[in-house]
Amino acid sequence: MITAVELGLIYAIMALGVYLTFRILNFPDLTVDGSFTTGAGVAAISIINGMPPILATVLAFIAGMAAGAVTGLLHTKGKINGLLAGILTMIALYSINLRIMGKANLPLLREETLITPLREAGMLGGIGAIAIFLLVALAVKVIMDWFLHTDVGLAMQATGDNEQMIRSFGVSTDNQKILGLSLSNGLVALCGAFIAQYQGFADIGMGIGLILAGLASVIIGQAIFGSRLIWIATLAVVFGSVLYRVVIQLALEAGLKQTDMKLVSAVLVVMALLLPQWKVFARVGGLGKMKKSLTGAKG
Repeated sequence: MITAVELGLIYAIMALGVYLTFRILNFPDLTVDGSFTTGAGVAAISIINGMPPILATVLAFIAGMAAGAVTGLLHTKGKINGLLAGILTMIALYSINLRIMGKANLPLLREETLITPLREAGMLGGIGAIAIFLLVALAVKVIMDWFLHTDVGLAMQATGDNEQMIRSFGVSTDNQKILGLSLSNGLVALCGAFIAQYQGFADIGMGIGLILAGLASVIIGQAIFGSRLIWIATLAVVFGSVLYRVVIQLALEAGLKQTDMKLVSAVLVVMALLLPQWKVFARVGGLGKMKKSLTGAKG
């Protein structure tokens, strides 16, 4: 269960990226499944080739931003439907990731990573590691809160809320979408880099279906904690990610197989989307708008 909490805190970085596109930009981005593996692959191959782990992790973030920018350019400049643009980039990234990694699986157990000091100190699986991962997740959350309250961040929020209105004020909504998608997938790739170092390997299939985990974290968190203020919404995403991983762990301990976890994720998302129909949850969490943004997002 402690491992589930650790993973939940690391995956919270990915969930914050998903929150940026689905909640702030109102954009159904499926690039996530590919950019997560991109981050893991870039970090792994860089570390194996002797690059310091911190630089490898930063490079993974940049690679994820590049993937998100491609989706943004396909949608804004190529006039391709947002959902389709994300799918096209995700499919292309599968081959690109194989090129980056050279093979389907890259082991990191004998390499020096950001997690190595924690592993050597015996902190993994304990309160110390949880505290460190919590600080990292909260640091990303605080930076996102700050960004969303800058002029650029406010323009990005306005783009997701009312694109025509903010365009009338001279704001380039195309640039806002490209930036938002880049930052979102950068965070997803950053999470992929951390997960690869935490698990000790990068695998070509590690990002498949990850968008469901991100959505579940966002929806579950905001169903419980609400989403009226940015800082509360992002905090809800962090705790939603932890709660999601705990639920997955409980499902495994109840006897379900690892192969059933995608089904569990889908059921969790469906349940969370149905919660707004219950008035008590709609009042507490303000989920009506969330359901609308996830089920009727603009392309």
